Amino acid sequence: MAGEFDDIRTRLEAISEELADLAILRLRESIDAGGDELPVDERRLTRARRAVDKAAHLLAESDGA
Repeated sequence: MAGEFDDIRTRLEAISEELADLAILRLRESIDAGGDELPVDERRLTRARRAVDKAAHLLAESDGA
């Protein structure tokens, strides 16, 4: 059964990268607009990325078991 979740894990890793890119974009936009606080969207995107990373990690553990 090794590799059973490889495709899903790969897609989750790609989604994680997209979320990270969006979070960075929000930070840059905020800085360019003179903001001095983290944008709400950036926080939400970062939390979502962490959840996706956790899911990908859990699937990687399942492959090794």
